[in-house]
Amino acid sequence: MLKKQLAGEKAVEFIEDGMVIGLGSGSTVFYTIQKIGELVKKGLRIQGVPTSQETTLLAQSLHIPLVSMDEVDEIDLTIDGADEVDRNLQGIKGGGGALLYEKIVACTSRKIIWVVDESKMVELLGGFPLPIEVVPFGYKQVVRKMEEEGCHPVLRISNGSPFQTDGGHYIVDLHMNKIKNPENLAEKLQKVTGIVENGLFLNCADQVIIGGQDEVKIETRGKNK
Repeated sequence: MLKKQLAGEKAVEFIEDGMVIGLGSGSTVFYTIQKIGELVKKGLRIQGVPTSQETTLLAQSLHIPLVSMDEVDEIDLTIDGADEVDRNLQGIKGGGGALLYEKIVACTSRKIIWVVDESKMVELLGGFPLPIEVVPFGYKQVVRKMEEEGCHPVLRISNGSPFQTDGGHYIVDLHMNKIKNPENLAEKLQKVTGIVENGLFLNCADQVIIGGQDEVKIETRGKNK
């Protein structure tokens, strides 16, 4: 079984009947959503809140009942992927371009589980380019600001045009190699006019399920396991 599949399917064990579930995006969560679809077919009663159009289409194809973000007051559990996770369970997300919606869902969740394969675990964040979601109007001003800050920004391109998120924004990827102080960087990015959201997800995940070659490891924030 694939490492991603091991992690993705393990997360389903934390779902209880009657829950509102945040459905993340990405290749590992794909296996989670497929497994949820199987359980719904067998009688599991849940409501899913999707974080992207791609996730919405997948969940609909599996007949998972969906509700919008505005139809719920709270989400019981969100299961999502991550592009990088450090030893303190701080993460970078947004490789698929859904970081804004993912963060909105995360902020409304009582518990958050990330599912990753072991290659996503790192000592220091930054090897994976940090996405920032920016307003198209005047985006070059943001790019220039990031260049001045030494963040090595690159506008994400798809099929020859700027990649657009589900919210109609652009993504600029910051190629920083190492992020020594994620908290300080996140604070700086939040103050830049034109940046809608950044891909630093700090103090967010309660647990990370890590798929290895033949086993699954679960790390819990604030605990050494």
